[in-house]
Amino acid sequence: MNFWQSFWDVIWWTIWIFAFIAYLWAVIAIITDLFRDQSLNGWWKAVWIIFLLFFPFITALIYLIARGSGMAERAQKEARQAQQATNDYIRQAAGTSASPSDEIAKAKALLDSGTITAQEYDLLKARALAHPSNV
Repeated sequence: MNFWQSFWDVIWWTIWIFAFIAYLWAVIAIITDLFRDQSLNGWWKAVWIIFLLFFPFITALIYLIARGSGMAERAQKEARQAQQATNDYIRQAAGTSASPSDEIAKAKALLDSGTITAQEYDLLKARALAHPSNV
């Protein structure tokens, strides 16, 4: 009988730990959303934080009900901005944002300076003209 009692104690503790981690996750999401929201002034943000400290469960529930859809929209907007910044960086680092004429001009400058051969220049020129983003 003692084994079953301790087994169910382990199950019960597991459920409580899961619920606590889920609550912490929600509170962190709420605080992140508060600081992400540009339409909410500082005083309202402070009020939400104070209520989260003194009435945590009720405040989290009210916040998720009242502002949940806005949380999703702000998170999606931030994700789109991060994706766009990543794409811009990749394009800039890869050099794909230059037009074919810019790439050919750079290759011609390299040819004129003697850095590359005429054969390498022809290869770079062909690549610039055949690049998929230029089609």
